[in-house]
Amino acid sequence: MKLLLDTHILLWSLSGSEKLPARMKKALEKKSNDLWLSPITTWEMLMLCEKGRIRVDHKDPIKWIKKILKTLPLREAPLNHEVAIRSRQTDLPHQDPADRFIVATALVYGLKLLTVDQKILNNDHHKLCF
Repeated sequence: MKLLLDTHILLWSLSGSEKLPARMKKALEKKSNDLWLSPITTWEMLMLCEKGRIRVDHKDPIKWIKKILKTLPLREAPLNHEVAIRSRQTDLPHQDPADRFIVATALVYGLKLLTVDQKILNNDHHKLCF
């Protein structure tokens, strides 16, 4: 299965958080699943570091993210024009650009989105979610 990780799912996975649902943890650990990540998640994690909403072990958040990208078996889901267009055609109850790009990425690449974000799950996009 091809799985796109929402930002909070990646962060919870990295920290070993109890918030990560057991079925998602199993899906992340299953070797036959392809794990995908949007560059928007990288951007969002850097923004969270800059705002002090998350703390990382490294003094340099960029080095921390580069280490994650190098160590974890993550495939990049490229941000392209089709994703940008789809992000504006996506029916979400808010204008959060990160959520819009992540949902659009899942739709464009045919990926199952790992998320517990109720704003995404409480509309037609719940069908694309894991």
